[in-house]
Amino acid sequence: MAAIYTNSPGDSPDPDPAVKTVRIGDTVIEYRIRRSRRRKKTIQIAVNGDGVVVAAPARTPNRELKDLVTRRGNWILRRLSEWEQRPEPDPLQFVSGETLPYRGGSIALAVQLAAETRSGVPQVSFCRGRLQIIVPTGLTEADRQEQVREGIIAWYRERAAGQVQDWVNQWWPALGKGDSARILIRNQRRRWGSCAHDRTLRFNWRVAMLEPSLTEYVVVHELAHLTHMNHSQAFWSLVSQHLPDARELRQRLKAVGPTLPL
Repeated sequence: MAAIYTNSPGDSPDPDPAVKTVRIGDTVIEYRIRRSRRRKKTIQIAVNGDGVVVAAPARTPNRELKDLVTRRGNWILRRLSEWEQRPEPDPLQFVSGETLPYRGGSIALAVQLAAETRSGVPQVSFCRGRLQIIVPTGLTEADRQEQVREGIIAWYRERAAGQVQDWVNQWWPALGKGDSARILIRNQRRRWGSCAHDRTLRFNWRVAMLEPSLTEYVVVHELAHLTHMNHSQAFWSLVSQHLPDARELRQRLKAVGPTLPL
């Protein structure tokens, strides 16, 4: 019923933005409510880096949501503990010799300074497992790091766009609706993807860091929302129908997400 991988199209903050609380033994759990007119029946509890969020249909009474959080209190506390214990990835210094994740493996970063770069923007090339970024000389350390970072992200976004399109093309005959869907690559901090009611599919550029089977899972997950705009049992059944190991893939995605840089 609860998941770190959340996708609730149309959810909006509760009219009362104040943090709600319940007490479980000697511990107080803080949570926020996100209501949606599009969410008809299901109530979802998500525990992630933002805390505890309860996604619910628009007219669900606060008392019912509080009772649910209370019943799920021990599970929520375990999930919060897991998040607190997750190791933070070492921050990148954006210098030669560092490694970056790519398609489940790793690539080496090589930073080169040049007197001039085309159009004054970083030049990025990839060859034989090495990502080379050429930036102008004369930059401050902070500006150099920012240019390298921008070059890396631009490269990932381009790779993500191609990978996602390939998987969408492969799965569209089975899960698509209509002729095509609009695909956007975005910087979604907490989501791997989302599906809007106008059939726009948005994907996190970090999918390019994932092993291909996990990127495929993210794409199938979002395409399944074209049929079920919720996380109902029917939705999960549809995902599992096409990816029998969907549960395992979902768990692996949860585990790898917090370890990624940038």
